[in-house]
Amino acid sequence: MTTSENTSLYVCQDGPADAPPLLLIHGTAASARSWEPMLPLLTGSHRVVRVDLLGCGRSAAPEDASYAVEDQVRLVGEAMDRLGVGPAGVVGHSSGGVFATALAQRRPDLVTGLVLIDTGPHMGAYIAKEVPLRDVSWAGLTDDRIRIAMSDGFHEGFEIPAEYVDQFRDIDFRAFGRISQAIRAYLEERSLPSRLAPLGKPLLVLFGEEDRRWSPAAADDYRAVPGATLTFFPGLGHSPNLEDPARTAVPLLAFTESLRQTRTA
Repeated sequence: MTTSENTSLYVCQDGPADAPPLLLIHGTAASARSWEPMLPLLTGSHRVVRVDLLGCGRSAAPEDASYAVEDQVRLVGEAMDRLGVGPAGVVGHSSGGVFATALAQRRPDLVTGLVLIDTGPHMGAYIAKEVPLRDVSWAGLTDDRIRIAMSDGFHEGFEIPAEYVDQFRDIDFRAFGRISQAIRAYLEERSLPSRLAPLGKPLLVLFGEEDRRWSPAAADDYRAVPGATLTFFPGLGHSPNLEDPARTAVPLLAFTESLRQTRTA
């Protein structure tokens, strides 16, 4: 899809066109492909829309573009308008929850409710260690070294499939750096709970109890958002949607059903 700035943004849709829409936003160093394990669980009841953020996956990564969070969600909002999608439930994994929050702030008309999956509420919750990639060139990385670099994105002992390694190899690291800086700036400016609290949008927070990137204890900060629901997954890490899609889908679908019932009441 071509945006108003003549930039290519990749968007894909699955499920019945007349079903309630559900927008899925991936995290940093990922793409719309990261949601594929959950698709069979969601498309039976939803029109699922996935987007590759600018600089990620199959979207363009222009040198002169702004990768600021607010500018990214402006493009996402444009894409939803063109598709006629919305208002929709919006789901963000990891930093995808930052973009979901920003979309709700900028375009509340497009968002019925939010699901944040292992999204840190502020930078004080960040506990990840430095990725050990400095001593080898990117082109020379073996699959095993990539798995080591990715390992804290999952619970201890999780066997990272080859397709996840392939997606990691596709990262545009120039864009990755700029996106990471933009996310940090957004979180340092103001926490997500303080941004969400005045919006009045239903909120579900899902968190793996074994998350090694964002402190699971910090998820309690979302209780400052009126009506927020928190669900913790014992034994899962930073990526419940990849580690155990079926378990992740249960509270997610219950939440989206509550959104549907509220809108039709």
